[in-house]
Amino acid sequence: MVKDISLAEVKDYIGHEVGVSRWFTVDQSMIDTFADATLDHQFIHTDPERARAETPFGGTIAHGFLTLSLLSAMNFDCAPRVREQTMGINFGFDKVRFMAPVKCGKRVRGHFTLKEARFRGAELLAINYAVSIEIEDERKPALTAEWITLIQFDAADRPEMA
Repeated sequence: MVKDISLAEVKDYIGHEVGVSRWFTVDQSMIDTFADATLDHQFIHTDPERARAETPFGGTIAHGFLTLSLLSAMNFDCAPRVREQTMGINFGFDKVRFMAPVKCGKRVRGHFTLKEARFRGAELLAINYAVSIEIEDERKPALTAEWITLIQFDAADRPEMA
């Protein structure tokens, strides 16, 4: 995996997987903390006994939004850094799909493919990633999405060919 690239090199990575994160374990403590932060205490997330008895999952599952939120840590873990970057901005998502539940105790990791990169104004580069979160030992990913981030940089660092 590439860890450090210049603004001029970004275009060379379009269409390529640029990072696979380390594994992250989604345990009950993480799920409960997320439930407290979002006020979403639905039993399928927070009550292991009831979830085991009343769902097909065999126990609790992570919130879809918890899984989605792990992309920030996964991205920081593996995606290349643009040398000239002064700040990164989460711009949003397109086509987020929750494909499979993440069962409590499972490990997940992110896959990042650079789909598109285009300059926006004198000091911003918009990067579109095709992302997926793999669940260890599962066929289907937990989610797939298109993630847009903005890379801010000093206008003096903008490549001439951009």
